[in-house]
Amino acid sequence: MRAHATLPVRILTHNIRYATKSPFKGEKPWPERKRLIVNELKYNTAHNPEAFICLQEVLHEQLIDILSGLNGNTTSPSNSRTEQCEHRTAKDEWAYIGVGRDDGHQAGEYSPIIYRPSIWELESWNTVWMSPTPDRPGKGWDAGSIRIVTIGHFTHRASKKRVVGLCTHFDEQGKVSRRESAKIVQGIVRDVERAVWLAGDLNSEMDGEAYRNLNGEESKLIDTKGEAQWRYGNEITCTGFQQEEMTIIDYVFVSKKGWALEGFSVLPNQFEDGVYSSDHRAVVVDAVLDI
Repeated sequence: MRAHATLPVRILTHNIRYATKSPFKGEKPWPERKRLIVNELKYNTAHNPEAFICLQEVLHEQLIDILSGLNGNTTSPSNSRTEQCEHRTAKDEWAYIGVGRDDGHQAGEYSPIIYRPSIWELESWNTVWMSPTPDRPGKGWDAGSIRIVTIGHFTHRASKKRVVGLCTHFDEQGKVSRRESAKIVQGIVRDVERAVWLAGDLNSEMDGEAYRNLNGEESKLIDTKGEAQWRYGNEITCTGFQQEEMTIIDYVFVSKKGWALEGFSVLPNQFEDGVYSSDHRAVVVDAVLDI
């Protein structure tokens, strides 16, 4: 069995903007944006076999499009839902874990984690709702929408290194909801002994309570942005479709123990053709798992 002292892992997170039927000014419909998103994901993971892709605002139809694009086929991913289910067919390179937030199946937005099953063995996974009833769908506190966190326990097949990954999207309206969601995340990772990463759209700027909770001295987690050896790209992660927002609300955190942080980048969401792939930019982190 081949052993590794350290293991490079790329973590990419992107709020891809849900497939709305009423686009904003400057926003192209999903059928015109999906190839941009798929190409971004393929390009940034092609030579990083240990990569994880974390997405937000993903409707079921978008998830099918993305998995089909990544896997180079037109086969829809499996719709089955079991505790240890890998949503894929045997020939697929990529699989996902996650459910629609509205019903725990396919309704509403997903916050999926996409990974290569040939590289990572999925031990278990589950969804936690950001509410006083975290085991079932429901809106929490002052939230405008139902919110979830997707949690996966993975083992690297070659090295047997183990990691826990979380992908989430905090509420944009509810300050209390964001604060309590951060507490839920802290509760999830507090007793985890293996290395952890958390990726997603927190809807909290760096001076916001939710961010400060997750990045505080007492937290097990730390924002990768300030810890990476080198940085590339933009600062702003949320632009809107006319650069009307311009905020930093998308992050990758890792546990303070178990990682060496190499690179941090914020990717463009618009090129010379003027078309926005999303109203958010992707964040990419290159880290080394050293436990």
